[in-house]
Amino acid sequence: MTEHEHYEAVVVGCGPGGAAAAATLANNGVETLVLERGTDAGAKNVSGGLVYAEESAPYTIDDLFPDFREEATERPATENYIHNVAGDRVESFDISALHHHDTAWADAVLRRRMDAWLGERVHEMTRETGGGLLTDVRVTGLLRDRGEIVGVETAELDPIEADLVVAADGVNSELARDAGLMDWEEPEEWFQGVKAVVDMPPEVIDERFDIDEDEGVAHLFSGDLFDGVRGGGFLYTNEDSLSIGTVFHLDSIADERAEPHELLDNLLTHPLLAQWLGDEYEEREYAAKLVPDSKKAAHPSPHKDRLVLVGDAAGQMQAQGPIIKGMNHAVTAGALAAEAFATARSRGTPHEAGELYEGKLHREGVMDKLRPTSYRTVGRLGELGPVASLIDTVADSPVGRFAVSALGEDVLERLFASPRLMAMMPDTRTPYVTIPTIIAEELGEPVTDVNRVQPPALDDRIGDLTYDVGDPHIELIDNDFDASGTAVTACPVSAADFGGGCYRDEYVQTDGHEAHVVSLDTQPCVECGTCAVVADTHWEHPDGGKGVEYREG
Repeated sequence: MTEHEHYEAVVVGCGPGGAAAAATLANNGVETLVLERGTDAGAKNVSGGLVYAEESAPYTIDDLFPDFREEATERPATENYIHNVAGDRVESFDISALHHHDTAWADAVLRRRMDAWLGERVHEMTRETGGGLLTDVRVTGLLRDRGEIVGVETAELDPIEADLVVAADGVNSELARDAGLMDWEEPEEWFQGVKAVVDMPPEVIDERFDIDEDEGVAHLFSGDLFDGVRGGGFLYTNEDSLSIGTVFHLDSIADERAEPHELLDNLLTHPLLAQWLGDEYEEREYAAKLVPDSKKAAHPSPHKDRLVLVGDAAGQMQAQGPIIKGMNHAVTAGALAAEAFATARSRGTPHEAGELYEGKLHREGVMDKLRPTSYRTVGRLGELGPVASLIDTVADSPVGRFAVSALGEDVLERLFASPRLMAMMPDTRTPYVTIPTIIAEELGEPVTDVNRVQPPALDDRIGDLTYDVGDPHIELIDNDFDASGTAVTACPVSAADFGGGCYRDEYVQTDGHEAHVVSLDTQPCVECGTCAVVADTHWEHPDGGKGVEYREG
């Protein structure tokens, strides 16, 4: 094999998982090179987002970066509510007990600010071991020697060998796919998140949400305001902005031919939000990403040869009802992977790091959080077609509605705040749409506020994003509408009646016959990866520093 530059460890991606791995490796004296595709860490990253520190976790992000909360986060989420919505009727529950369960703290974050700060710390730490952080570098795949993974290949640099490769390159991990550990075959394994960052001065946030400057609120939304699509909405208070968005099961978006930007607008324009948004509305940024459903996608053995997967690249995103945790699991996984390598290296068997990492994920309880036993034994049963249909029919019957009314607000609120119940909840219409709608209809009160928010048009949202356009990074393999037409509506920057965006449907004359086809323009792509799942494409990331650049994330 040709001689290449060699490092003890190469970490691909400098989000929370990659930063945690790099910091732990550096703390153990491991020579570590970190490669980041964005112009700086955070330029490519999006989150809802709350970062949690779990009391039961072996690592939290402030363990590894002691000044993290003071320097890199927005406001703590000190209050948590879920709003059940039916038309203009709303019944709200305090679910702080659910979010505070096993939680040392939970803070709202914006990824550009957070990851950029982490990147600076990581660069300082890894420089001391002979490595460092390089930005604007896209890792294109794995370097192999006689079939064994021995390093990485990039678009900008010569191949690099390493004793350990940490794939922390996100939900669209090209390394995980190259290794055959993850794929994009099943829409039901993914969520799609879409978010607007809304400008709001700190003092206005304090007044409208009735909080102090060192407090914050997390609001969740479910019911009939999302056109029957399975999922819900969120609102988090940042220091001087709001993060407002939606998270839906991708298969439901595809089946309903729903358009993500319209689902977001349904939330933004609901009367309930008038009290917080006021009469003047200004979006700073529109963003989107895929989210793995760990119950189905978290890899139980996320390693191969010298490669280990952490965070979204390994499907490690816990999304169970109103429980949405990802960054904390990425931190834990990154640190455990690094710890495993340090142990294996000290024994003279660095090739055993992957097996040690897998064992740590299971012994530390990470995998049971990501793939709860209660869901595997109960929740999956509720997703079987006939069972799901029967449960939904009963819930919406006079008997079901009477049961909801009889339980009353206090009991229902306790049920919504039960970690055990949320862990076994099936991914069907019943908990996301039917029951919240019934609760609002039977127990809710009408909201009389007038919402005057006028969200930006989709072309304005796209136009306000920052792009450094490179070569096309997505190839449409089959442009027949039956094969790839779902992307026209499921893509968050496309729409059926929109002439711009990435995907458009059109009719063309071919040999005297009219064909319904799809065309693709990658220039406005937000790199969420949706089309890789719902259309017949060959999907890659743009080269280093190219494509969309998020200012907020």
